[in-house]
This record gives sequence, C-alpha cells and structure tokens, in this order.
Amino acid sequence: MHQLPRSSRSFLIGAKTSLSALLNRRQALGLGAGLVLASGAAVAAGFPERAVTVVVPYSPAGGVDIVTRLVTTPMAEFLGQSMVVENKPGGGTNIGMAAVARSTPNGYTLLTASNTLTTNKALYSKLNFDPSTDLIPVGRIGEAPLVVVVNAKSPYKSLAELITAGKTKPGALSYGTAGVGSSGHMASALLERAGQFKGVHVPYKGGSTAVTDLLGGRLDFMAINPLEVAGHVSSGSLRALAVLNKSGSRLLPQVPTARSLGVDVQATVWWGLVAPKGTPEAVIQTLNAALNKALTTPAVTQTLADMGATPLGGTPAQFASFIQAETRELSEVIRAADIRAD
Repeated sequence: MHQLPRSSRSFLIGAKTSLSALLNRRQALGLGAGLVLASGAAVAAGFPERAVTVVVPYSPAGGVDIVTRLVTTPMAEFLGQSMVVENKPGGGTNIGMAAVARSTPNGYTLLTASNTLTTNKALYSKLNFDPSTDLIPVGRIGEAPLVVVVNAKSPYKSLAELITAGKTKPGALSYGTAGVGSSGHMASALLERAGQFKGVHVPYKGGSTAVTDLLGGRLDFMAINPLEVAGHVSSGSLRALAVLNKSGSRLLPQVPTARSLGVDVQATVWWGLVAPKGTPEAVIQTLNAALNKALTTPAVTQTLADMGATPLGGTPAQFASFIQAETRELSEVIRAADIRAD
C-alpha cells in the first residue's frame, strides 16, 4: 500500500478554517451547510458541534488508515468540523471495534469497518461485544478486488489448472495469507469451496512476508489485493490467474474474473463507516450524506482509482444488507472449515 508518515498518535485532519472564512466560502458557492447535507437525508440539528473521532482498528499507514484519512478530509469540510483519526490496532481489530461499540452513541465516535466486521463473531469465541448488533452502519466507502497469483515459474498457467491440482492431490497446494481470518484467508477459503478442493493454509504476520515466500517458490498461490502484487505481475515475477470479483481490476485489466472462468467466487477488501448502536437516525443520515458527498470529490475518486479501488457510497440500509449477507456467507465458510482465531 502507499506509505504515509509514521506516527503513533492520532492525526487531526479536516477543515481548520475560521467560522467566518467558512461562511464566506459557502456564501461564494451559494450553498449553506444544510443544502450541502440535506440532499435526500435528514439533518441532525446542531450536529456536529465539535470534532468527530474516527477509530481505525489498524496501525497507521495501512490501507484502512489511508482510506479513512482520504474520505474524512472532505467530510470534515462538509460537516464544518474537524475529524480526528485515532488508530487502535490489536486483537484482530477487536480492540478498536469494542472501543467504539462501548462509546457514547451520539455520532462523535465512529469506526472504519472492514472485512473483520463480518467475520470476527465467528472467528472469536469470547468477544465482549457483538459486531452484528453493537455497531450500526453509516455508509460504505468502497472496495477493491482480490486476485489469485502464483509464482511465474509455477506449473499452473490458469485457475482451472490450479483447482485441478488441488482436487487431484488434496493438501498438496499451500497458500499464504496475512493471518487467520484475514481477507486473503477468507478469499482462499471461498475459492476452496467453489473449486471443491482443500489446500494448506500458511498464515503470516502480514501480507508482505507471504508475498516474499511466494516469490521464493515456498507457496503455491495467494489471494491478495492487486495493489500489493501488480508490480510483480508487471515485472514477470508473478502470474495472475483470476480476479475474484464481478468486474475485474483496473490495476490488472488483462486478468479475467473467476466468474468468467466458471468459478463462482466474490471476494473483495471493503471499507465503511459504522457507529455505536443507539446513535440517532438523524445523526446517521447527516454523516451518511457527508460521506456520499466526499466520495464524489476528485481527490477521493482519483486516489481510490490509483489504489485499484471503487467508491461505493449508498444508504445505511444498503450497507446493512451488504453486512448481513457477508456475515451469513463467511460465517458458514468459517464454521465449515473450522477456522478459529483464538
């Protein structure tokens, strides 16, 4: 992923102009804050009156952190208040998720959720919160597909050849991931289910180490974000077999989707904002409107495109439906494969 300056503290981002400058800017544009945010959504009177904190349950400079800082900058402008990004890594994202779930439900503490929101309840047996009920959706930010890659010297020239090898010799194929329950792990498990084969999962403490071993011929394949391997594919060190979404990857436009090859797998890395249960509906709608507006700004759309990601947006209800569907499917996969993270 793109690297940001390292920091162990939260960063203050967003609009820091004075109130008079902000009003002058809005007057020049012929817009009031209410008009900016009220396009089809209720506006919470008086919200926000102070800075909004967005918790990222990962360390700084990673993908979720980058995406959060990207969208909260224009959101802060539209809301007229600063947004503080606070990194709370650890516990497979459970530390950050639990902190937000236990926070006051007033809209001033949010979480950037990703794939773990839909898997951790099934992966961990002793959570002190329920991701499916204690956190409610604000809106989706975007998603990026995963891609199946092998070493360039691998005998598997296609996804069909890889799956056939897995079926012929159960347990012969090894695949690396960034850890138990990671997006790459879930994508690989979905591929195993769709292809009706069983490989050997090799979890690492981060995807870069796994990529190193794939390049060294010590793994048979990986399901990974194209951004992390596009350079290796372009240089000829890795071979991309299939993209695991419906529309392919703009970073690897020549690579077919698994579905076009007859393998029904949908696996992406995704991001969205959620809030504690009990947050007022009008506050959720105000935040959702600001997020949707932010996703249309050129800086956001271009940066996401450079990352191989697609902005999504939409309503809280649409995000809720997505979360529910993902949770059902991935919980079934986790139980069937007896995957545990604790």
